[in-house]
Amino acid sequence: MFFKSNLGLILLCCRPMTDKHLTDISFKSLNLAPELLQGIEDSGFSHCTPIQANTLPIVLTGQDVAGQAQTGTGKTAAFLVATFQHMLQKQAEDAPASKQPKALILAPTRELAIQIHKDAVNIGRHLPFKLGLAYGGTGYESQRKQIEEGIDILIGTPGRIIDYFKQHVFNLKQLQVMVLDEADRMFDLGFIKDIRYLLRRMPEPEKRMSMLFSATLSFRVQELAYEHMNNPEKIEIEPEQVTAEQIVESVYYPAKEEKIPLLLGILKNIPDARLVIFVNTKRVGERVDAYLQGNGYKVALLSGDVPQNKRTRLLKEFTDGELSIMVATDVAARGLHIPAVSHVINYDIPQQAEDYVHRIGRTARAGAKGEAISFACDEYVFTMPEIEEYIGHKIPMESIGPELLVEPKPPVKIERKHHGKKPHGQKGRPGERRHSGKPHHRKSSSPRKPAS
Repeated sequence: MFFKSNLGLILLCCRPMTDKHLTDISFKSLNLAPELLQGIEDSGFSHCTPIQANTLPIVLTGQDVAGQAQTGTGKTAAFLVATFQHMLQKQAEDAPASKQPKALILAPTRELAIQIHKDAVNIGRHLPFKLGLAYGGTGYESQRKQIEEGIDILIGTPGRIIDYFKQHVFNLKQLQVMVLDEADRMFDLGFIKDIRYLLRRMPEPEKRMSMLFSATLSFRVQELAYEHMNNPEKIEIEPEQVTAEQIVESVYYPAKEEKIPLLLGILKNIPDARLVIFVNTKRVGERVDAYLQGNGYKVALLSGDVPQNKRTRLLKEFTDGELSIMVATDVAARGLHIPAVSHVINYDIPQQAEDYVHRIGRTARAGAKGEAISFACDEYVFTMPEIEEYIGHKIPMESIGPELLVEPKPPVKIERKHHGKKPHGQKGRPGERRHSGKPHHRKSSSPRKPAS
């Protein structure tokens, strides 16, 4: 279905096949380079998802695109395939050899950058391109050395990439492709000044191919696209509802002191579940983690303050199935592909409606079924009307019977580290966590009332 938006950009929808997440468009039909197609097939892909089927035929002609689709619908593979194909074509045109990056892929979080790099390695396994990865919190010298030695594609987060750029570790003069992933999240995390800084130092939009992808295309995101891209086409996959059809949603209305007992009761009833529990703050995450460990559950706690090496290890253990429960702040809510998550529990209701959709999108990936359970306590219940208006339906309410409230055993002791000076070698912005465009050099936020 094709129709015009008020902004003159094109919206496209495509009729998926009966499994509801693939189309009848095969990658073989896209006239891709044989070595690229082989990597796609080796990665287990044969047919396009709707965002891929609508994006690739356009971007493969060299046209810029701004794509919107629900999380977990294949945006990463779409821009990686387009990037690889474009670079192969440029290489065939005898473009001069250079150690400078030909493509720059920007992501808002370390976890997303790592995931994109992993997918790029898989899809590009038969291609001659060197990949570089740059993100804060770890590996400053090793990342720098890799880029200095020469790369073709640089994937990373804005802060660390700008740090290296300002030190002349690399330049953007040879750039052929620019990708901005999760653009709306860039605004949320205060990276937009960094993004504009880099965009203004790239070749002019007419001299490069640009792709922007986002779960939502707000006015500010579209404004960014118009300013720094070459007349991009807007590609929007219109689902029948904002939340995935395969997700069964429910909400409980507990008192704050009932949240831990209720959580333990729900976990008792789903012993084989593989789930992500979302909280709004690090301290609440630590408290939930302590109670779960005290009651016999092995848990991966993922928040912005967890050291990068440990975060990577925990993600791997959870992805590999060694751990079945992850407690996370919203740092893990966007961009991560963690397979086979059966349940998402919003221990705290998110304070923004869009974050609700991004959180529960961790389950029901690629056409699978999933369950999303929310606790609407008195501290965060005020966002429920906004969430239900945004998703377009009421979330079914569940009652809290005595059998669901499990008396908790004592929590394990919470050990909080006091951070001193940065370790030697961590320059620039190793934490990659900034807000409102200001550097993240600040004292701890003022204490707030402990949440349950």
